[in-house]
Amino acid sequence: MAFRFGNMRVKKAISYTEGEFELHAREDGSLYLTHRGEPFIDNIEFDPVAFHCPGQAFFTLDPRCSYRCAFCASPRLPASDNKGLTDEEIAEKALEAYREGRITAVSLTSGVIGGDVGLTADRFISCIRAVRKVLPDMPIGIEPYADSPEQVRAFREAGADEIKLNIQAATPEIFARVCPDLDRGTILRCLKEAAGVFGKGKVSSNIIIGLGETREELEECMCQLCGMGVVPTVRPLRRNAFNAESLKAAGVTQPLLSPEEMVSAAELHKDVLRRYGMDTRTFRTMCLECTCCDLVPFRDF
Repeated sequence: MAFRFGNMRVKKAISYTEGEFELHAREDGSLYLTHRGEPFIDNIEFDPVAFHCPGQAFFTLDPRCSYRCAFCASPRLPASDNKGLTDEEIAEKALEAYREGRITAVSLTSGVIGGDVGLTADRFISCIRAVRKVLPDMPIGIEPYADSPEQVRAFREAGADEIKLNIQAATPEIFARVCPDLDRGTILRCLKEAAGVFGKGKVSSNIIIGLGETREELEECMCQLCGMGVVPTVRPLRRNAFNAESLKAAGVTQPLLSPEEMVSAAELHKDVLRRYGMDTRTFRTMCLECTCCDLVPFRDF
């Protein structure tokens, strides 16, 4: 479920048997949260999820992926997780949600099947066009993997408004270990093209932190992206049953970041954005608009 309190939004798994946090209802129906039995948040509200996140129809075109990024669960998910929605079905669901007043944006992501980046790019393009046909004024954000500037331009021409092309790791050395099938130089070239085609403040890129980078290396990567007109999306590493072994094999064995370290990284993120005159609030789609999973400067704090 997604919850809202103040300007913050967070998504948490629900358990009816045990958990670190407990949700309580007062007689008047208002909700509050305790943490290990102690008062934690005095007033909290449900934030209805449309498709995957509040306020957006966020669809995965295909969760399968042939690339072996160590942190990613997609290649290891059961086949049953693939809903197999067609472009027309995605457009229809988005239109229905819009008519019901549940969304203000559509977002699309996908894995790369069989290592065929071109085929996956074509699927993005056809789906963007299908959504744009029924929702001509709806903001559309996409999170593809692209390996040519031509693909980036094609996404924009098809009707995408915002794009996220992920650099993933703060340094080339870490990237080579955790994303052995990808080319960092290609990603940077595509990001540069995207900044020119989509415009400043409409291009973002994930940096996953907690992979072994130093604070100085993180700052350098943020500055590199901001200098290109790209807004970094800083995301702490999450370890789970799907990626634990692959992370270990890639040499990522350090403990997960503490809450204090996450807050410190978020404060650095905000400082770097200010230096370059950039702001997460220029986005209307995807993760920077959602804020459920990460600390987002200028929105959460």
